[in-house]
Amino acid sequence: MNISTISKPHERLAGILTEEMAAVNELIRTRMVSDHAPRIPEVTAHLVEAGGKRLRPMLTLAAANLFGYTGDHHVRLAATVEFIHTATLLHDDVVDESGQRRGRPTANLLWDNKSSVLVGDYLFSRSFQLMVETGSLRVLDILSNASATIAEGEVLQMTAATDLRTDEAVYLQVVRGKTAALFSAATEVGAVIAGASDAQVQALFDYGDALGIAFQIADDLLDYQGDSKATGKNVGDDFRERKLTLPVIKAVAQATPEERAFWQRTIEKGRQEDGDLDHALALMHKYGTLDATRADAFGWATKAKAALEGLPDHELRDLLRDLADYVVSRLN
Repeated sequence: MNISTISKPHERLAGILTEEMAAVNELIRTRMVSDHAPRIPEVTAHLVEAGGKRLRPMLTLAAANLFGYTGDHHVRLAATVEFIHTATLLHDDVVDESGQRRGRPTANLLWDNKSSVLVGDYLFSRSFQLMVETGSLRVLDILSNASATIAEGEVLQMTAATDLRTDEAVYLQVVRGKTAALFSAATEVGAVIAGASDAQVQALFDYGDALGIAFQIADDLLDYQGDSKATGKNVGDDFRERKLTLPVIKAVAQATPEERAFWQRTIEKGRQEDGDLDHALALMHKYGTLDATRADAFGWATKAKAALEGLPDHELRDLLRDLADYVVSRLN
């Protein structure tokens, strides 16, 4: 693979980390086997082999390599991160009653909700076994805290998503939970296992946190102005599913009483009619909330890049910086 000819940073990252990612994938395949419940590898393989970017495990490997790590614990931790991510996807699809992910039917649709929940639980358990094998209490502390934060974020989203009192602070708390917590844990544990200084570990935590927030804000914006072929979602899915994301939260904050009544009917009460999505978009354009949301995403990407400033001069540091630009480049 000629890495210099590849334009997307996550693909260049995959090119540099080819051998280590092969080891991660082999470990994932080995650990998702169950002698007693063949349903487990069936369901897991369906999701794990669906062709995701494997961004989170690559962040762990990149963070460890940034400090010249030569052991193999970073491979275990990268597999741990992917297992946690896959477990949350299985649970999310049940909670959201989703029928499609990455262009394929979801596990809960192909099998059933019970299988998705229980296999997700199995993957969480496997992830804790892998963490323990590193022998690092600090790593265990970081990843177990991240797992709790992810679950907390999902529960908070469930209650906040259709409540017009949800403001930008609560939205950020949800995003930090459901998305950024695993990004920041992925980069943080890579640095910890490589013996980086406390300041360097903090820098990589800050990078992962800001990258995850930029990533999620960009996703939420693309729901209203993205290309459905590129995103795999229909424009306005979040509106139809009554999810209060940042573009809407900004519009609600500035709404007249009449406009607020519209948001109460469509989001809080879920009584949607033909033309409501167009009206919602018109209100977002009226208050410039799509542009403001875009500016927020770029702001977080800038914070991610700034966090890398004091780290060793390395091609992987440059790629991590490019990755921060890439997650928001979809908005151009």
